Amino acid sequence: MVGFAGWSMPVSYGSVIDEHNACRSEGAIFDVSHMGRLRFSGPDAGRFLETVFTRPVTNLDDGQSRYGFITNEHGGIKDDVIVGRERDDYPVVVNASNRAKLLEHFETVKTTRGLNVKIDDRTAKTAMLALQGPAVIEKFADILPIDLDLRSLKRFRFETVSYMLMKFTVSRTGYTGEDGVEVTLPAKASALAMRGLSGPLKEWLRPAGLAARDTLRIEAAMPLYGHELDEDTDPITAGLGWACDLKQGFIGADALRASEPTHKIVGLELDGKRIARQGNPILANGNPIGTVTSGTMSPTLGRSIAMAKLELAHTEPGTVVAAAFKSGEVPATVVGLPFYKRA
Repeated sequence: MVGFAGWSMPVSYGSVIDEHNACRSEGAIFDVSHMGRLRFSGPDAGRFLETVFTRPVTNLDDGQSRYGFITNEHGGIKDDVIVGRERDDYPVVVNASNRAKLLEHFETVKTTRGLNVKIDDRTAKTAMLALQGPAVIEKFADILPIDLDLRSLKRFRFETVSYMLMKFTVSRTGYTGEDGVEVTLPAKASALAMRGLSGPLKEWLRPAGLAARDTLRIEAAMPLYGHELDEDTDPITAGLGWACDLKQGFIGADALRASEPTHKIVGLELDGKRIARQGNPILANGNPIGTVTSGTMSPTLGRSIAMAKLELAHTEPGTVVAAAFKSGEVPATVVGLPFYKRA
């Protein structure tokens, strides 16, 4: 267990490799209750979110969600978030380390722009469990004690249902590169839910911690705030420009429209077994051209992989560069992302 953003989090329950492989082969369950869960309501809720969020939300269907960013005036990323719509309310999931910062930012925008919106921080009142893996949808659907057709639930869609007088939200999203769901439920029911799931699903659903979550998301090239994303990195540099609607007048849109990125996040495959970590310099002909943002030894691919922010001139797949270590340099090849994509 380790401390993280005020939470005590499991790094692993035993073998990180076994947890990783369980998610890739059948299924794993992650406690992701540390993620911030906010809810926006009121007459100006949609208008407010379209001021701070990089994508439109008022055209979302009931039960639909979108991935995007909260950006600063310069287009840098304050956080990457998921915004949903549930009738006239908007549930939003944010990163644990950014929750306090965002709440302060939201209150400032709300006040300075005179918008009538209520911001309800529901993080402490709720818990969130992520079930991820190729077997999750079929096997979880068979034991759900609620009236929900999980098999027909599309990606980035969610439904809220009731069971034993409590509301549960099931969303078909995740952070591993596999199919699966995230379940938001009352905090007081979380232990009961974990015990309940460990019964009929224990033969194939393995508890997994932060370490496996990291190796899985790196293989799937999913960015992590503080690594690929930060307030000095814009979504276009991060390779995520598709999650910005530049026709919209959100905070930072003007800067993004005028921006000419000089760097790009790319994938690297390193020769041998050395693992590049965040901050490792990347060189071309002995000259620094960027830095590693995340790296690991891929359990699925059996290769040393990394994501790195490089100068644009060196981002073409097939380009050979070098990862610098204290003991010397290791050749690395620029490759397309993601490293792993499920069938």
